[in-house]
Amino acid sequence: MRDFLQALKPSLPHVGYVERFRAAGGALFGIAATGFVTLLALGPSAGVPLLVAPMGASSVLLFAVPASPLAQPWSIFGGNMLAGLVGVTAVMFIADPFVAAAVAAAGAIFLMLSFRCVHPPSGAVALTAVLGGDAVHQLGYAFVIWPVAVNTLILLLAAFLYNNLTGRSYPHRLEAAQAARPVTGDKPPSRRIGFRREDIDAALEDYGQLLDVDPIDLEAILRSAEFKALQRRSDKIRCADIMSRDVRAVAPGDTISAAMDIMRRNDIKVLPVTDEDARVVGIVTQTDLIEKAVLDPEKAKPRLGIRLGRALRLQSVPQSVVRDIMTTPVRSAEPDMAVVDLLPLMADGGLHHLPVVGAGERLLGIITQSDVIGALMHDRIEGPAKLAQLA
Repeated sequence: MRDFLQALKPSLPHVGYVERFRAAGGALFGIAATGFVTLLALGPSAGVPLLVAPMGASSVLLFAVPASPLAQPWSIFGGNMLAGLVGVTAVMFIADPFVAAAVAAAGAIFLMLSFRCVHPPSGAVALTAVLGGDAVHQLGYAFVIWPVAVNTLILLLAAFLYNNLTGRSYPHRLEAAQAARPVTGDKPPSRRIGFRREDIDAALEDYGQLLDVDPIDLEAILRSAEFKALQRRSDKIRCADIMSRDVRAVAPGDTISAAMDIMRRNDIKVLPVTDEDARVVGIVTQTDLIEKAVLDPEKAKPRLGIRLGRALRLQSVPQSVVRDIMTTPVRSAEPDMAVVDLLPLMADGGLHHLPVVGAGERLLGIITQSDVIGALMHDRIEGPAKLAQLA
């Protein structure tokens, strides 16, 4: 019996008290605002309901699970409009209220699925149009406008304001990380192997049932799970284990010409910029030299056109020192950081080198993409070899 009762419980993640109060506060704000604005618009003596019950169900979705596809603006607005139209039409042509209610609910579901605007509380809108009594019936199709459309739009506006002010994006959209890399037609490196979005779409089509999750969110969750699994397998390798400790660095006041000479002589592509206390204050790469300096080959300083252009844009005019072309602030790693945690930064973030800093942002070493690849390859080769020896 206990197993049977456990099977009846949904498998939902734990929701903390902060999120519970946030969702409840949203419903309080949304329903109160909807009722108050409708009252101001129609007045207390209006002959139409000021607030219809399905709005309470809508508030659960809009404020408790605003990321749900069922809670998005087109879902609630389109669903409520279609359900209202079906409900009013059913009342006009079907005398028996129970038959009309069944037809209204069925028709609302069919149309919502057809127009991709499924919103469960809209089923209650259809029933309200049928079972709401004489006051609703006398309105006819005007019921779809007052109060359904008005209630819906006010509640949507309240959800937009409240969710965004409390840290929940609404309408929901998965913010893609802006990679610091050239924009091409290719997918980010981390998405060129493994499963693809088309695979998720095909799997969902095979599943054949409506899931209350956005396919984009599902893809993000699955990729996060892949990364967590990789972290679990490779979390013993730390930055301090593989970083280069003999690092060439320059000072902000060093000349660009000197920085170029250090890169050339040591066959390196990046130079950390440190102050007198060895704290990392910037970084200079070959890209910085190409894009920001555009040196005059004879004078080792930025060309006149570059300096004039930056001056007209009220930007600092690069002269001939590292400070004027270095990239800042600097993304860095810490010595105890797991190497696998650097993968998102280097794979999709476009970073090829990361300074490793200790207390006070003092430079300890530097890690390159090659270091990370070599460490992970070593882990994949050595791990199975050790297991084979133990077997």
